[in-house]
Amino acid sequence: MSNPTDSTESTPGERAADGDTADETKESTFLVTHADDDSAVLKDVHDGQVHALTTNPGVDVDDAVEGAVAPDPPLELSWQLVAVDERRSLSIDESEEPPTAHEQSLAADQAVGELTREPRAGVGELHVITVAEEKTAAAVADILADREPTLSRAARLGVNRVEIRAKPGVISVRYLP
Repeated sequence: MSNPTDSTESTPGERAADGDTADETKESTFLVTHADDDSAVLKDVHDGQVHALTTNPGVDVDDAVEGAVAPDPPLELSWQLVAVDERRSLSIDESEEPPTAHEQSLAADQAVGELTREPRAGVGELHVITVAEEKTAAAVADILADREPTLSRAARLGVNRVEIRAKPGVISVRYLP
């Protein structure tokens, strides 16, 4: 008579006896944070997990990739991009235009240091941040320098570009298709 707990076989997604999963393919949206001729690094924009790829399948830094990764056998220490449903380039730029009248109105109703998030008509999101007037330029520079979280949000929202508008005391970060 055999004991059912002696079995080491498992179906995809089911835990094997040694604790490994038989199918660890992961579908998500990823931000390409590093790319060169030989490799790339993808960051899952939903859970923050980083996936070092053993090859570069043709992606560039600041691309958003909707697809699937799987561990690279036999050691499963690195990953392969095994499916690409969509790939798009993301950008983040500072506009010479000031925040819109609506954005300035939102800022007028909040204290310095506060943030208002609002969905855009259609696709995207709008963030309005109030800052001390003398710190506006430095705050914009910080947003531009800290690209990864801003572009990760853009990838999650399904947009292609981020536009930053500012006037003394008011910054708008616009996530646009």
